[in-house]
Amino acid sequence: MGKAREVRLQIMDHEVKEENSGELDAGHQPSVPGIKGHIWWIKMGIYSFFVLSGQTTATLLGRLYFEEGGNSKWMSAFVQLAGFPLLLPFYCISLPKNSTTDSIDMDRPPAFTFAFLYVSLGIIMAGICLLYSYGTSYLPVSTFSLICASQLGFNALFSFFLNSQKFTFFITNSLILLTISSALLVFQPDDSSDSKKISKGNYITGFLCTLFASAGYALLLSLTQLAFKKIIKRNTMRAMLDLIIYQNIVATCLTLVGLFASGDWKVLSKEMEEYELGKVSYLMTLIWIAAGWDVFTLGAVGLIFDVSSLFSNVISTLGLPIVPVLAVFFFHDKMDGVKVVAMLLAIWGFVSYMYQHYLDDFKSKAERANATQASPASTSEEVQI
Repeated sequence: MGKAREVRLQIMDHEVKEENSGELDAGHQPSVPGIKGHIWWIKMGIYSFFVLSGQTTATLLGRLYFEEGGNSKWMSAFVQLAGFPLLLPFYCISLPKNSTTDSIDMDRPPAFTFAFLYVSLGIIMAGICLLYSYGTSYLPVSTFSLICASQLGFNALFSFFLNSQKFTFFITNSLILLTISSALLVFQPDDSSDSKKISKGNYITGFLCTLFASAGYALLLSLTQLAFKKIIKRNTMRAMLDLIIYQNIVATCLTLVGLFASGDWKVLSKEMEEYELGKVSYLMTLIWIAAGWDVFTLGAVGLIFDVSSLFSNVISTLGLPIVPVLAVFFFHDKMDGVKVVAMLLAIWGFVSYMYQHYLDDFKSKAERANATQASPASTSEEVQI
């Protein structure tokens, strides 16, 4: 009787240790499914709202800047990055370190590795923002947003090589549809009133810049996920803020150097004077562009932090129909047949990926349920022995 009790106690102790180690490995996995599960979904909702609202607002205002008299590509790139000081108050609400975090910190790489990471990501981000600025200035905002949908396909490709993302039929289908959706737009330049002011050469330049920027952004997301896994190794709000702020500092400094080196800074005062909506509107447009992209970045990195880079990009692509529809009302962009077909193909590609995500989630839940059912059976066999 005493021997059997001792065996039971050893099994119970082993189970507790497994549960504790599982919590440490999972990082953010809930120990109380009912409560923590709801908190996780609330966080996902908040991050998704940040991505969709920030992206839509910043994209429309970015086009408004060029529409009403703005002309500096470097200034447009600068304001996409310069809003990072708005995130500094979030440091005050980040969780304090605990013993678990301290033990993880002991295994972290040296400071040089982090410096190299932040500088590398900052350089990539600066290039992306400059390319996006050229795309925004040369393309109608509806066309621009539809081409940006190709980033989901690029992200699936980079995730395959960098994040061990598996290609299934639905992900491959999504990749093909998004590629066709973007390719349609290059063969028929928009004939809206705004695009008539743009030469065919500038249209092609805008298309290629937006396409390369989308590929670069997809690469940045995959590298960010890889950095969290291999280098940062911390599931904390502070780690997420460090990544956003430090890489934004590097990218902001680079765009600021470009702004002065290109000579664009000399005409900014004249640009503000001639801005059709007035000086105050000029400043407010730039400020809200910075705030919008900052909100977007916080949500995007949060989704990478808690799910994956591909899921973050999927939520970004979910905002695809929003910008073209709003552009029809605010900028009078023409929604012709090619754009409608491109939008439908892009939405189809998005739904295809989301269905694969649903299948993966369903399979994961089934595997966990089977493991849970098998555990009591193996425990009872050990007790009988």
